[in-house]
Amino acid sequence: MQGNRGPQQQSHAPPRHLHLNDQKKAGGANSNGQQTEPSEQPNLNAALTIDLQNFRKPGEKVYTQRSRLFVGNLPTGVTEQEVEKLFSKYGKPSEIFINKDRGFGFIRLETRTVAEIAKAELDDTTFRGRQIRVRFATHGAALTVKNLPQFVSNELLEEAFSMFGQIERAIVIVDDRGRPTGNGIVEFTSKPAARKALDRCADGAFLLTAFPRPVIVEPMEQCDDDEGLPEKIVVKNQQYHKERENPPRFAQPGTFEYEYAMRWKALMNMEKQQYQQVDRNIKEAQEKLEAEMEAGRHEHQVMLMRQDLLRRQEELRRMEELHNQELQKRKQLELRQEEERHRREDEMRMHSEEIMRRQQEKGNFSENREQEMRMHMAAQGLNRSSIGGNSAPAGVPNMPTDNNPLMVVGNNNLPGVQGGFPRGLQGPADFGPNKRRRF
Repeated sequence: MQGNRGPQQQSHAPPRHLHLNDQKKAGGANSNGQQTEPSEQPNLNAALTIDLQNFRKPGEKVYTQRSRLFVGNLPTGVTEQEVEKLFSKYGKPSEIFINKDRGFGFIRLETRTVAEIAKAELDDTTFRGRQIRVRFATHGAALTVKNLPQFVSNELLEEAFSMFGQIERAIVIVDDRGRPTGNGIVEFTSKPAARKALDRCADGAFLLTAFPRPVIVEPMEQCDDDEGLPEKIVVKNQQYHKERENPPRFAQPGTFEYEYAMRWKALMNMEKQQYQQVDRNIKEAQEKLEAEMEAGRHEHQVMLMRQDLLRRQEELRRMEELHNQELQKRKQLELRQEEERHRREDEMRMHSEEIMRRQQEKGNFSENREQEMRMHMAAQGLNRSSIGGNSAPAGVPNMPTDNNPLMVVGNNNLPGVQGGFPRGLQGPADFGPNKRRRF
């Protein structure tokens, strides 16, 4: 056991830590070989501390589930303060849980490396008279991702599964040559996020790349390939003693155990062959599915191109319709503008004609008025001359006198009336004062 943990201790802890650990695992014996009580042992653990900065990787997350330790076989009535003091030199923990009735607890340290050092140094050590067990706690929020595409990296895997919750670690498992095996591990910070990812991936098809092959998500099988099963923790019941009666050996031909051992080998070989046959069938089915997928992808791309062409044609037709509608609207607008221009021109022409007509009427009215005034002035001159001399002008016959009233002028066409001007000819009286009385 000491030889198995020796390399880990040399890679993570200073040599003086190893010396302290050897003293504790030696059962606390003094220099005389006598067993000492825990209270008599020097408290060297409290005097030593670890520089945590030297054990932190660049970009490493702290206080994760990977740095959570299980501490078993604790003394009855132990307190959280005592356990924290036991782990004091490994930094301040973020979580301490103690089940006093069953004698176990959990503690979360800062990094995985520090937790490995604490596990290597404190496992199988004596604490208050009892030999405690220190192991890494089971990660309840870890998932195994299978069927990963070839070009999926740790970063892409973490980015893909971060949609379900906060992730502590995402790793793509590779072989000894660094080639991906198609499997990976995703560790969430909480169980609800892991359950959500498990349910969503089981109900749907979660794709990580353009390759349409969904990933398979399963709960991670928790196993301990570091410590294994030491002899001291094996349950030594009746079946144990029966199985351990004979030491390891090769079965001798012709014996009972040899016969059944060969039958077991034949069964295991048949199982191996069947597994190989199943693997070949699965591989052939995968190749066939990939070929069908390529053909289907080509048809799908052709269909998408056809749909895109139809969509572009429809957009072109719609744009042409919009362009024609716009042209029609422009023509109608131009027609309305032309009609409006003609209407305005007609209104302006009619307005100018009206102005000209009014100007002409005004000019004719002024001329008629001037002519009437000249005629009126001439008539007044005639009347004055007739009134002043009682004789008619020369060359005018039958001119009336004062003894012949002018009223007979209006009745010159009546029978029996003599004298005065004929009706058809205008006399001087038509331009005199009698004309105003006549009208």
